[in-house]
Amino acid sequence: MKRPPGEKGENGSHSKSRNGKKRRLGGKGLSLEAFANAKTKRPDYNPAIIKKQKEFYRNAKYIKKFKRTLKQQTENHPSTSTIFEKDDENAVNDRKIKKHKKNSLQSLRGEYEKKREEMVKARMEREAAIQAQNEDRERALSRRKELKQKMLKKTRSGQPVMKYRIEHILESIQGSTS
Repeated sequence: MKRPPGEKGENGSHSKSRNGKKRRLGGKGLSLEAFANAKTKRPDYNPAIIKKQKEFYRNAKYIKKFKRTLKQQTENHPSTSTIFEKDDENAVNDRKIKKHKKNSLQSLRGEYEKKREEMVKARMEREAAIQAQNEDRERALSRRKELKQKMLKKTRSGQPVMKYRIEHILESIQGSTS
């Protein structure tokens, strides 16, 4: 039987046990509005904007480094800086750069081919070494198999054939002395 709020229970106290149970079970849930507010982040937090800013600063850093190296190069070689400044010689300079790019491309291609040949040669050597090891292993295995067969041979009466055992002992003695 439910009692109206403020009315006392049988022992004269409010029904604390019921309130305690509610508290233990979590009570009421969050309202939809409170839940939505809890889930939203700061209004100034936007991952896309943060990513763009990072990229902007990274690009600015690279540009700054490039300008610094360009400045150092012009200080070291003042004759090349005058070529960049003249408009008439830009076309000639562009041709030189393109020719240099072709040369660098050819040199890179040559380096790539050399590295590739070295890698192929190294791979062939490794394969040859592995094959030699496999052949040695096969030979040793066949020798052991033959020896095992000889050592396990028996006569008709079931006695071991001593001929092969004596040969084996003789070989081991000769191998240790030499």
